[in-house]
Amino acid sequence: MDEVLNLSARAQAARIASGEISAEALMRATLARVGEVNGALNAIVSLRDETDLLDEARRADAGSARGVLHGLPVAVKDLSNAAGLATSKGSPALAGQIAAQDDLHVARMRAAGAIVIGKTNTPEFGLGSHTFNPVHGVTCNPYDNTRTCGGSSGGAAVALAARMLSIADGSDMMGSLRNPAGWNNVYGMRPSWGLVPGEPAGDTFLHQLATLGPMARTPEDLALLLGVMAGPDPRQPHAMQAPDLALDGAGKIAGRRIGWLGDWGGAFAMEAGIADLGRAACGVLEELGCIVEEVAPPFSREALWDSWTTLRSWSVACNLAPLLESPVTRDRLKPDAIWEIERGRAMSALEVHRASVIRSQWFTRAAEVFDQYDALVMPTAQVWPFPLEWEWPKDIAGQAMDSYHRWMEVVVPASLAGLPALAVPAGFGAEGLPMGVQLIGRRGADRALLELGQAYHQATRWPERHPPES
Repeated sequence: MDEVLNLSARAQAARIASGEISAEALMRATLARVGEVNGALNAIVSLRDETDLLDEARRADAGSARGVLHGLPVAVKDLSNAAGLATSKGSPALAGQIAAQDDLHVARMRAAGAIVIGKTNTPEFGLGSHTFNPVHGVTCNPYDNTRTCGGSSGGAAVALAARMLSIADGSDMMGSLRNPAGWNNVYGMRPSWGLVPGEPAGDTFLHQLATLGPMARTPEDLALLLGVMAGPDPRQPHAMQAPDLALDGAGKIAGRRIGWLGDWGGAFAMEAGIADLGRAACGVLEELGCIVEEVAPPFSREALWDSWTTLRSWSVACNLAPLLESPVTRDRLKPDAIWEIERGRAMSALEVHRASVIRSQWFTRAAEVFDQYDALVMPTAQVWPFPLEWEWPKDIAGQAMDSYHRWMEVVVPASLAGLPALAVPAGFGAEGLPMGVQLIGRRGADRALLELGQAYHQATRWPERHPPES
């Protein structure tokens, strides 16, 4: 493997800017690495023609720098549109549809100089945290290719871990930037809701669950990509202004107060060893001068789950119901999608309102907690990466899971309130599989979380523990 692929995105961009390497050389190294490992891992799909990519890289070398991502190869999660590439969303109902134009954040990445080489694999419609679908197949965990990589940004996380990319976009409704980051020993950032706008299409007022965000092998690279993706779009409401995301060294994190939430007071079943790694990660922050305390559950687990599942099914139904209603596509949808659509369509407006009231109450309560703490910490997942042949874990430590996503409940508190959450690697379990923790902050505290993450990264450097070669 070419050593340039081990570099951070910032370092790669700096070498291109200084003339030490060319965009063409980086592209050649990238394509060689994809050819070497992607066949076994299946992280990048819809790969563009090599000749076209090298031509685009040469044009980047011949022209002036367009932005902070100048000459960097990227692949776009297959839930988003990149002009000229298929957007299947992992579903036979959409397979083969070629995007006519870029989605907003993809256009921003291109404008900053990135070169789109293809797409990254995802579960069908991004539903569930196991990256498999009938269009592109299953994506393997690079640390054990018999195990899942998570999802729905699973292809992106694997491409980063396997050094096929240095940065990647993703999206997160129910942990889709956090769960795969933890299971692949990389970083994922769910930003404050509204910081990164989605597409100005359909409803732009009501559905405030999913968000786009960055993935990388360092928090500094998260900040780099987030700075490109973030910022208001005048066609959309609820926008947040992008903060200054330039991180200065380790930052000043001594004295910050950290609350360890763990398993929510025993409410969230967890497999053995996960909480231990979470506490150890908190110990690193303590060694860096933070004040770490255990925190009692600040809100009802049952209320959070009821609100979440109501709003989630309603949102999924609003987006996907036309596919179920069409005789052409209805038989091509996976059972989990049909379940969500039918559940959402059966809800009354008052049921949705009640769920939103609970969400509002939780947001208010969380704000009170953040008067005492700068960040709350929980694991990124409740189970270790499970076998590829499973669709989802049916039980955790003897506790039955009653839906395809109940086992992901640990990510709900941040998602429901639209809070920023940074997934950082926490090390490895007894079987050599990675795990991570979420650093959750007050709405708008994105830079503060990245500062915490950067100091933690400099103390641990977990992503430098490479996966075994495929």
